[in-house]
Amino acid sequence: MENSAKILFVEDDKRISDATKKGLEKQSFTVEPAYDGFVGARLATTQSYDLIILDINLPLMNGFEVCKAIRQHGSTTPILMLTALGEIDDRVKGLDFGADDYLIKPFDFRELMARIHALLRRANPTHDQASEVLREANLEMNLVTKTVRRDNQPIDLTAREFELLEFLLRNKGRVLSKMDIIEHVWELNFDTNTNVIEVFINYLRKKIDRNFEPKLIHTKTGLGYYLKAD
Repeated sequence: MENSAKILFVEDDKRISDATKKGLEKQSFTVEPAYDGFVGARLATTQSYDLIILDINLPLMNGFEVCKAIRQHGSTTPILMLTALGEIDDRVKGLDFGADDYLIKPFDFRELMARIHALLRRANPTHDQASEVLREANLEMNLVTKTVRRDNQPIDLTAREFELLEFLLRNKGRVLSKMDIIEHVWELNFDTNTNVIEVFINYLRKKIDRNFEPKLIHTKTGLGYYLKAD
């Protein structure tokens, strides 16, 4: 499984929910938000998810009640509970109701990512192996060793070229606008009239397409770029 895991995020604080959702989507997760315990429990027991992130202090049903309902329904989906101020009783109670792990609020996004990957590994031992490598046709990117090969030949990329190619591979077949690329690869707001995107796309084309078939990087005039084997 790549970082395409589907996550249910049950959190009533919309500011936290929106910011976390945006961060996870930048990591290529699919995130479905729920803002109260009742909706969270309904979604968790009627839809399929790879992971559930569950706050304790929720309207209509609290996190403990939601967790209990999910487990009583027979679901084994990993549950990461969010607790405030590291209250021992909350953590123990959550684990007793069937949660797999907990994270203290406010949390660092890096720790959230580490716990998500740990829970996905535990639930699916092939998760890491599958998520290490991205492929399209005879192009292969190893995210652990930070190497790229085309037709089994090593391709030397700069750090920025690697990030751009990774973003294209994670969204293969999807047309990405200049703004999409700027926000996800550069993570900066700068003048979209600059030709920096065209320059780096050209660098990638020279390195991974010029001497190989099939051609992978394509331009959709007026819309953006996409990666796909024709």
